[in-house]
Amino acid sequence: MEEIGDCCGRAPQTLDLFSKRSYPISCSYSRSKKQRLCMEDEMSVNPFESLAEGVVFLILDRLDQNPLDKKSFSLVSRSFHAIESSHRRTLRPLRSDLLPAVLSRYSSVSHLDLSLCPRVSDAALAYIARFLRSSLRSIDLSQSRSFSHAGIERLALNCAALVEIDLSNAMDLSDAAAAAIGRAKNLERLWLSRCKMVTDMGIGCIAVGCSNLRLLCLKWCLGVTDLGVGLVAVKCRKLQCLDISYTTITQNSLPAILQLPYLEDLALAGCLGIDDKALKSVKQGCKSLEILDMSNCQHVTHVGLSYMLSRAPGLRQLTFAYHCSVSHSISNSIEKLSKLQTLKLDGCQVTSAGLRSIASCSISLRELSLSKCSGVTDEGLSLIVTKHKDLMKLDITCCRNISDASLASITSSCTSLTSLRMESCSQVSSMGFCLIGRRCHLLEELDLTDNDLDDEGLKAISGCRKLSNLKIGICLKISDEGLITLGKSCSELQELDLYRSVGITDKGVVEIAGGCPVLQTINLAYCTEITDESLRSLSKCSKLSTLEIRGCHRVSSAGLSAISMGCRQINKLDIKKCYDINDAAMLQIARFSQNLRQINLSYCSVTDVGLLALASISCLQNITIFHLVGLSPNGLAAALLACRGLTKVSLHSSFRSLISQPLLEHIEARGCFLRWIDKPLQVERERSEVWKQQSQEVFA
Repeated sequence: MEEIGDCCGRAPQTLDLFSKRSYPISCSYSRSKKQRLCMEDEMSVNPFESLAEGVVFLILDRLDQNPLDKKSFSLVSRSFHAIESSHRRTLRPLRSDLLPAVLSRYSSVSHLDLSLCPRVSDAALAYIARFLRSSLRSIDLSQSRSFSHAGIERLALNCAALVEIDLSNAMDLSDAAAAAIGRAKNLERLWLSRCKMVTDMGIGCIAVGCSNLRLLCLKWCLGVTDLGVGLVAVKCRKLQCLDISYTTITQNSLPAILQLPYLEDLALAGCLGIDDKALKSVKQGCKSLEILDMSNCQHVTHVGLSYMLSRAPGLRQLTFAYHCSVSHSISNSIEKLSKLQTLKLDGCQVTSAGLRSIASCSISLRELSLSKCSGVTDEGLSLIVTKHKDLMKLDITCCRNISDASLASITSSCTSLTSLRMESCSQVSSMGFCLIGRRCHLLEELDLTDNDLDDEGLKAISGCRKLSNLKIGICLKISDEGLITLGKSCSELQELDLYRSVGITDKGVVEIAGGCPVLQTINLAYCTEITDESLRSLSKCSKLSTLEIRGCHRVSSAGLSAISMGCRQINKLDIKKCYDINDAAMLQIARFSQNLRQINLSYCSVTDVGLLALASISCLQNITIFHLVGLSPNGLAAALLACRGLTKVSLHSSFRSLISQPLLEHIEARGCFLRWIDKPLQVERERSEVWKQQSQEVFA
């Protein structure tokens, strides 16, 4: 069935395509009028109208992953259109000026995500508060600007059911806005990350007014000190999750925080005021604490950490990244955490004694991250994985001293691994990678970027048939031979990174496109041998949403046009230095790729015409434009003015003096950030004469 409507708001007309039935061909064409009417009535019956509303709701519940599916669903019939409108609970509009029209249709929305709206005024928030008075429970304003305490106050006073507000990155909001938040009496979850103008006074208003808070994020709130955090600890006794990373708190508020009876998740990352003395001031343990992040606490040593861990015996997850060395004493403290499942030590210097101690722990880790840890050796890592055989996630990125011996231990001991990240482990040979494919059949995520992987290793890895995310960028020894095997074996692949894997050609990409129907993201940047044939094959992957072909000189507008027509869900394109992509492709993208949100056009052959065509895409938010020879100041100005949804534009600084200042101010007032960069022209030797000729033609 197909629904036809217009932009003027008139009621849609329903064209029933599902109820048509086939009838045997009769030799006689002399049917009576009554017979013909009966047949028409029978054909006009819509079988979907007989479905119970509860059954239709069950169908809708299974369409949450893709908004396009819900749109198609609502076009089946008038009743489906009405049911979908009443069933919808979550909205994510692109522009706040569309809210009146959208909310008039979806009147039962409980979660409103405005993070894609760069500009949300107080008037818009007042309209939301008035229209969704009793139903609104959650609102996300984490990327929005232009509202003040007045709009927040309207929400707090009128929406009694409001339990969640995300105001992250609202750096212009002050204590007046925090005081307005304090009037939302039923608030349970609040994010104020990077609200740098909020001080203890505002936090005090929130603490007094929102006693039901379960989650509070004050990360990078530089105006918040011990006074504000202490008030929160005293007044908000139901807190379960508290993030005060990169604030200026000291030992004065830490004891009160750890006395919160239900606190489960505490983040103290980058708190330079926390030292060993502060941790030792904690006299009473926090038995409810399960997750602790103390990354980048530069004044905490193994002494203070050991004391802290002794006060939190129920920890399940510990993050102690970019810190002092992990020695035997810290490992002994970790060993006493009988419930610990996740340990993240990224960027730490790990000693041999520390690794041995972690290996000897009686606990059984499920997730271990040693990314960029110096001191990791074959001996120490082998001891750990031999002991912790239940590991499901292991990150050994940039552990450059491990070899095939570690891979042999990992693959023989941890056969339940679902995620293995080992970028830039340069001492591992192809033989080690073969062991992964032969033994770790449950792997879903594998990162082998910048390794000595060859086709034999890639063929073995193809035995991991559950792979959904594979990164094999900068693997210079792989070719189509290995990629063909991968395409034939890993049908569940959703994300594939082949960045700068220069041995790949069309033959391998075609096999991937044919064998991986659910592919969503592919990075072919600087795979210089691929042509339009690769893009035409990828156009059959209807779920493709991200395509990166930067530096692929041999692709053209013909290939990109095929992508735009076949992959209607494309939202991110990087075509930088694809010199033969021009306005013809932009016209096709403007017509078919209405979900496009981000595009990099630098060094392409796009002119004013192509850029103006892109401006018609209402979803487009982020665009990068460097060295488009055919782009004029007037064309750029017209495109910026026409594309109302833009939130960020990266431009060459040479245009800044060529566009009127009032126009630039108008664009920025709409919520668009203009990033001016003085970037020199980089042209490959074989293209320099072409660019020189184009420049002379344009500026003649």
